[in-house]
Order: sequence, then C-alpha cells, then structure tokens
Amino acid sequence: MSNTDRPSASTAWKPYQIGIFAVLLGIWLCGCSARTTEPQTEQNGDSSPTAGDLTRKDKKVVLTTFTVLADMAQNVAGDKAIVESITKPGAEIHGYEVTPSDLKRGQNADLILENGLNLERWANRFYNSLPKVSRIILSDGIKPINIAEDAYRGKPNPHAWMSPQNALIYVENIRKALGNLDPANAATYDANAAKYSEQIRAIDAKLKQAISAIPPDKRYIVSCEGAFSYIARDYGLKEVYLWPVNAEQQATPKQVERAIDTVKANQIPAVFCESTVNNQAQLQVAKETGAKFAGVFYVDSLSASDGPASTYLKLLEYNVNTLIKGLQSK
Repeated sequence: MSNTDRPSASTAWKPYQIGIFAVLLGIWLCGCSARTTEPQTEQNGDSSPTAGDLTRKDKKVVLTTFTVLADMAQNVAGDKAIVESITKPGAEIHGYEVTPSDLKRGQNADLILENGLNLERWANRFYNSLPKVSRIILSDGIKPINIAEDAYRGKPNPHAWMSPQNALIYVENIRKALGNLDPANAATYDANAAKYSEQIRAIDAKLKQAISAIPPDKRYIVSCEGAFSYIARDYGLKEVYLWPVNAEQQATPKQVERAIDTVKANQIPAVFCESTVNNQAQLQVAKETGAKFAGVFYVDSLSASDGPASTYLKLLEYNVNTLIKGLQSK
C-alpha cells in the first residue's frame, strides 16, 4: 500500500468514533423500519380503527329530533344501537336552528325519529340535505287534540308525548322502526319495549293516584305553553295557558289578561312555566292575581343528567309532583 492509499492521521477513524457511528446507524435503521411498516397500512386504507369506530360501525345510528324522544328510543334500543338527540338538553325545539354539526351527524345516521304534528317546523331544511336517510313519525296512530284558539286554531297540539298513554304508542312505533332497521336484533328491541312499556304504565297509575288527592274543582294546571292538553285529558285537569304553542314572540297583552281573569275567577293558587321559555309573563300573572309562581315544568326537553328530569319517566313524575305541591300551597 502506498502512502497515498493510507488514511492520514486527520482522516483515520478512532475507536470511539466508530462506536458512536454504530449507535447512530442503529437508531437510523430502527427509524426506517418503523416508517416503512406504518405508511403501508395507510396507503392501503387498512389502518386499524379505534374501539369507538368499531362500536359505531357495528351498530345502527339513530337520531331523534329532541331529548325526550332520544330517551324513549334508548330504552328500546338498549346497547344494540346508538341513539343521539339532535337538540341538547334545555333547547327550545319549536324554532330550533340546525347547525353544520347537526347536518354531519344526519349524514351518518341510519334513521331519524321525529314527533310530527307540526312540532319540528325547522326540520324540512334539515331533511332536504339528507334525502337518503329514513324518517319515522312517532306520533302516528295518536288521535290529536286540536288547538281551539289564536292563530293555531284547528291545528293539532304537538305535545302528545306528555300523556303516558300516548307514550305507549311512541314506544310501539320505535320498536317497529328499530326492528325493521335492524332485524338481527329485533328480539332484543321487542323485549326492551315490553319492559319499558310496563314502566310507563306503572308511572301512569302512580301519577293518576297522586292527582286524585286534589279535589276535582281545584285541578287546574296553569302554564306558559299549552303543552298539557293530553295529560289534562287523561288526569281530569283543567288547562290554562298563555299561548297554545311556543312562538317567536312573547305573550300578548290579551293572552296575559285572559290568564289573569281565569286565575282570579277560579282562585287558582299556583301558576307555572316551562323550563325552555321566558317566564316573565307568567310572573306578571302571579303578581296580578296573588297566585304563587310555583316552579317550572319540563316538556320540550329533558334536564341535564344531574337535573330533576333527566329521563322521560322522571320528567312525568317531577311535573306532577311540582303541580300537586303548588296546588296544595296556601
């Protein structure tokens, strides 16, 4: 070997340099190995889904237009389907405005459950963006109570779910809808619906018994919205309200005056309002009549999970207990 072929002292690799080079080479090779295995699955579209993705993939996705229907549907679906409400707890559902995230959820849904009876006035815009998603009206089969006054005269009162007897029809419609959507789990839906219906019948009997403690001539329910027509019919209550269906505007002077006259004439001790609307007009009724403003009812929405009406059955019981307490006050 000539002198030109030999490395000079300045270019020769020392032992510690060789060791460092070996470590760095090993790290680089490991990195290459990791990178060559990871992108392959991405390029082939075979990346492993998360557990949540697998759960959603294996189950039907059912949307409801508001939280009360979601609770009913969840009781029938159990753990065999995913049930979500478009509106959140506390939302006013008559004039709800659809959001982009609602549309995205709608596009991923297999079925939408709605109340019908002209309740979801906002829904047509929503459904126009979802032409392929099936929809079921849960109030089908219910004999509606028509509104007798104001601009809504002759139109059906949409709050049919407030009657436990009507709720049994809702549950039956949910059972059939889920069974048709997901025949493999139809037996589970049948069993869940039967169990839930028994719970509804039990709460119905309990609430009727509780109302019977109030003398018939004192059984008034005074609310902001005429949302109690069906349960008033079932339980022998006389209904008084400011407006028949939630509207964009507040109560008119005529509506307030009419409520004041009725409360005074019948010496009704308590008035109420719904949790999703402004109660100022009803507070005026209480002030002008000497009646007690005795609290809020839950109608169009459940409460939050830690609230007093976090399920449909709790909603019914809370409302009747609140009414009785108010009517028995002095």
